[in-house]
Amino acid sequence: MMSDEKKKIDLNSAAAQQEANNIVHGTFVKQGTMVAFPTGFPGATIPILADESHITALDVSPQGFVYGGTSGKRAHIFVGMFHGVTGMVLDMKAVDGATHCVAVCCGKSRFLACVNGPSGGTILTARLQPWPYDLIQEWGFERPHFEDLGGVAGEPIVHAVADASRDHVVGVTAHHLFTVDFAAPKVQTVAEVLACGRIALGSKGNIVGPDGQGHLWRFDCSTQKLEPQAFKLPAGRWEKSPAVWARSAETGLLFTADDDGQFFSFDEQRGFSAPLGKTMLAPVYCMAATFDGRVFGSCGSGIAKMFCYDPRRREITNLGAAVSLFERRRYGYVFGDAVTGRDGEIVFGEDDDGGHLWLYFPRIEAASA
Repeated sequence: MMSDEKKKIDLNSAAAQQEANNIVHGTFVKQGTMVAFPTGFPGATIPILADESHITALDVSPQGFVYGGTSGKRAHIFVGMFHGVTGMVLDMKAVDGATHCVAVCCGKSRFLACVNGPSGGTILTARLQPWPYDLIQEWGFERPHFEDLGGVAGEPIVHAVADASRDHVVGVTAHHLFTVDFAAPKVQTVAEVLACGRIALGSKGNIVGPDGQGHLWRFDCSTQKLEPQAFKLPAGRWEKSPAVWARSAETGLLFTADDDGQFFSFDEQRGFSAPLGKTMLAPVYCMAATFDGRVFGSCGSGIAKMFCYDPRRREITNLGAAVSLFERRRYGYVFGDAVTGRDGEIVFGEDDDGGHLWLYFPRIEAASA
């Protein structure tokens, strides 16, 4: 009989061989490059604690910094800097009494974070980090002062986004729509809504969000008017309503997916498109559009797969599971949010213990004739 030690060696060898086969045959990411970055300054600071580091909210400031929030035993608010001589993540605040960050929104000079805890939702705001930074020699940071704006009727916050001007934030709780003015931060309750999921900035500058299981409402930021059931959702499974959005900065076109991974585009004038394709796994957890219109996202429970929707070819490509091979090998199994970085890279927030910021640099496509 084979000894236990021999069995262990054989199993390890088989696992190593399977990993090699997976990479060769494209199980892991086979287009572009992924870099998993810890939530600290490598070699200088300690990353956010593993059970407090599930990254669930991201946004990018006008300067190109990545602001985010975590969930777990305690929520944290951080900023990531990946351009110039930076390469670091600063944990700006651990929010006692909060366990889930649902949204981070950047304005022109301030940002805010929406967090939830046992007592409901809370909105915090602070000034953006200054630019530039030179981290070649001695460096130091001051954690900014956060102003607590309170919550909305003691309800948990569902989601929030900045408007097109970056002067205001529009958000939703379990039953209400609210706004915050960055210039004079104050929470203002505007209307009652049936909030079932994430909201988004539409192609004409209005905010859209789930209105039951069959429609979207539309909120006009300039007039502060809410239009119920403004758009009908296309045929599909929408029990969870639109749970994810990606917006093309060039066209304003929104992309979303139903519970089965059916892919659609949305325009405020034309409404929803016919199905554009279907992701290889469902549900779709997060996605973002790069500057050429391609949409990159993460789909599937357990071990997620990355995908790309190319609007020129009108097709969805399986990019494989996430893996980073730089400095330290790391596999990415689940992601909570995604944004487009300053130079067109896609930044994914890892919704897992010891969560990292994953920078994905897409393959540059050859120019068409």
